[in-house]
Amino acid sequence: MKRPKIICLTPVKNEAWILDNFIKCASLWADHIIISDQKSEDGSREIARKYPKVILVDNSHDFFSEEVRQKVLINEARKMVGAKILITLDADEFLTANYMESIEWDNIINCKPGTVIKFKFVNLTPDFLHYWIPPFIMPWGYYDDGSKHYGSKIHSKRLPVPSDSKSLVLDDIKVMHFQYTDWERMESKHRWYQCWERINNPKRSAIRIYRQYHHMYSIKREEIKIVPNEWFEGYLKKGIDLTKIIKDKVYYWDEIVLNYIEKYGKNFFSKESIWDIDWVQKVKEYGYKDLDEFKDPRNIFQKLLHWYLKKTQYYQDRVFIRGVDKILVDLLGM
Repeated sequence: MKRPKIICLTPVKNEAWILDNFIKCASLWADHIIISDQKSEDGSREIARKYPKVILVDNSHDFFSEEVRQKVLINEARKMVGAKILITLDADEFLTANYMESIEWDNIINCKPGTVIKFKFVNLTPDFLHYWIPPFIMPWGYYDDGSKHYGSKIHSKRLPVPSDSKSLVLDDIKVMHFQYTDWERMESKHRWYQCWERINNPKRSAIRIYRQYHHMYSIKREEIKIVPNEWFEGYLKKGIDLTKIIKDKVYYWDEIVLNYIEKYGKNFFSKESIWDIDWVQKVKEYGYKDLDEFKDPRNIFQKLLHWYLKKTQYYQDRVFIRGVDKILVDLLGM
């Protein structure tokens, strides 16, 4: 029986900081890499065009929707004839290099159509020497049988996951997440996440939004593990050093947030913890005119709330903190 094609599906918007390494690594295991680019302005498209396995398609939408970009990628993959296994990774996500020797890679190749392939997700720390694993296993692969994909705007399942599907759960091969290796970049993205939530889910409490998008500050010390050498060694032998990334000087999410503030007004976002940077300075950098429009709008109570949330994030799972959060949400509408 002929081996199914392995197709990597990757959405991109301004990922030049890591895209070169990503494509080099994915080219080692994928037959094709489909990149759906959403109007990148940082050279991402030019990087993608350098690689023969890349199929570059446009996501021409101005709005953010994970469901839309997933459909673009899946539809493009389904234009290819023959059996295919889809593996979907963002540009800052890499298979651990031990896939090269792991029996689990053979298990992927030999699974049956309709199988959902699940990976453990490991978040790397800025020193590249440590990691933590979130308490979930992600469906990042699928032996495509044409099932319909049902996604959502944000934090969506990336591939079809039919209710009657079989699962192949991997333990040895993992997905390394590089988002936290550039901490300032990550914080910029999470400020944007909070604003997106306020716009699209206006009834959601500020406390729930804060807790979700500051989860990286509640990782317990005992959850931090040492990165095994085999996760990187295979790539190093191929001349790919994953610790070499480009530190961006500006993050495009900052400008999006400025546009949000200009459109909705600063008071609309006063409950969100996005005021920890000097937006007035950002305004000057991006050439906006009205500086007052972007000054911190929080009152004393809102500042105290953000102080409380920051101080208690590490302890958010404790019964007392959960109780205080519930009171603030239920009685004060926070």
